Amino acid sequence: MQKKPKIAIIGAGASGCFAALQINDELQGLCEIQIFEKSKEPLAKLRISGGGRCNVTHNLFDPELLSERYPRGNKELRWAFESFQPKDTIAWFDKRGVKLKAEADGRMFPTTDSSDTIIQCFLNELKSKKIPIHFEQGLVGIYSNQVSDKTVGFRVLWEGGLEEHFDFVILATGSNRKVWSILEKLGHTIINPVPSLFTLTLENTDLIELTGLVVPYSEIKVLPKGKSQKGPILITHWGLSGPCALRLSAWEARTLFEADYKVDLSVNWIGGKSTQNIEDEYLSKKEKSPAEKLTPDPEWKLPSRFWDWILKESKVSSNKRYSDFSKAEIRNLSLSLTQTKLRMVAKGVFKEEFVTAGGVSRKDIQFQTMESKQCPGLYFTGEVIDVDGITGGFNFQNAWTTATIAARGIRKTIVT
Repeated sequence: MQKKPKIAIIGAGASGCFAALQINDELQGLCEIQIFEKSKEPLAKLRISGGGRCNVTHNLFDPELLSERYPRGNKELRWAFESFQPKDTIAWFDKRGVKLKAEADGRMFPTTDSSDTIIQCFLNELKSKKIPIHFEQGLVGIYSNQVSDKTVGFRVLWEGGLEEHFDFVILATGSNRKVWSILEKLGHTIINPVPSLFTLTLENTDLIELTGLVVPYSEIKVLPKGKSQKGPILITHWGLSGPCALRLSAWEARTLFEADYKVDLSVNWIGGKSTQNIEDEYLSKKEKSPAEKLTPDPEWKLPSRFWDWILKESKVSSNKRYSDFSKAEIRNLSLSLTQTKLRMVAKGVFKEEFVTAGGVSRKDIQFQTMESKQCPGLYFTGEVIDVDGITGGFNFQNAWTTATIAARGIRKTIVT
């Protein structure tokens, strides 16, 4: 009787556990699956995601628009999402009794608002499928077995000297320099990893006196020629956070790293309207409503304390009427609203959720199967690859999608 193919999944995080379950569903017992984890706990990042609620995915169902949420890997994921996207994620969890809900910003969480719901779903599924997780298994090396210039399985060496043979290996180890070093020895190119998704620490500014305020329709960019990122900005006691700042940190991850996180920023606080737009609006009000008191446009939804700060920055009195509003003051206020200059001096942290830009070069991977071009039989999923998304459930969706494609790739090899 022919032996079942043995599959090692290295990493018991989101993509590793999902890959194990997807392989089991694809092959229906035609293989032996084992998961190996260097720590004492599985799914650690799932537990802390979304403040302990677990931001499973995002309710963006158009593959084109979805792929645009990935600073690195968007071209490859554009087609990957045709195979498995958020609708499929929702259906997968629903089939297993886990309901997801979408919040106003599109992020999706379990209706229980507890990451433990997702973790227990995975652990129960793994247990029912008899897929073991071996803990405290530190990887030392992966060596391909060569027969007549062809790769025929792998020898995997663990800490302590244990060596095992596997027909297929999936690396789901996330951002792990030791694993990347092992992969370099197998001929893979590693894109230098740098931090992504972090807050922006500012040079001394009285803006931080507004800690806790959210300015909802903001745009921010790195000067002189960075691309603007949009969304709410949260003012903190060290600088800027919130979706807008985090998106900037993702899209400009390498630029900021290379500048040692010391750059000039320009912030538009009112939804991308130009300086000239605002000047024209205020000049029109000065002409048509001279007796009215100077106020912000209600559509900007600026907090009152923030409006007071903007007026102070512009050297404009808060009790002026439009008739007393000079052209120089109009210009100053318009500039403050649309081009506030701030100095970033360091990166902060985004809770305990970290993402790395970098990893196994996408050029080394066949994204139709997630298989290595250098080592047939070796597959990659999740953040071990040079793929990362902005905040909002996109990094977990990358984990689910690449794990599913890897599972299907292995099935094609085994079945055919």
